[in-house]
Amino acid sequence: MNMTIGYTTGVFDLFHIGHLNMLKNAKGMCDRLIVGITTDELVSYKHKKAVIPFEERMEIVRNIRYVDAVVPQDSMDKFEMWKKLKFDIMFVGDDWYGTQKWQAYDEQFQEVGVKIVYFPYYKGTSSTLINRTLVELREI
Repeated sequence: MNMTIGYTTGVFDLFHIGHLNMLKNAKGMCDRLIVGITTDELVSYKHKKAVIPFEERMEIVRNIRYVDAVVPQDSMDKFEMWKKLKFDIMFVGDDWYGTQKWQAYDEQFQEVGVKIVYFPYYKGTSSTLINRTLVELREI
């Protein structure tokens, strides 16, 4: 029997229920779930800074029961990671659906038989909302 390998990536800063639901849903669609955790250096290219350091974010996600393995994500090139991991399914937020970048990935991954699953972006708690709330609380 072939094992289906799933892959997703993220910063996973200020881990919240949206992150957990996404990992749970992804694991439900594969036998082995590998999660790429964005390095601090890669986060900073967006002129952002993670609150939780990279090593701690790796450890948090590594200990989620739906996650089988974590790897550093130090490049935005998802296809390069596929060459290393040979996953069968890539999970991504639907906020990327139809973008030029992901249309190109769709074509590239189709050629090697990888399915891309777009999960609905979680509308509740987000790391951005948590950060904004913390800033507002500190100003009081």
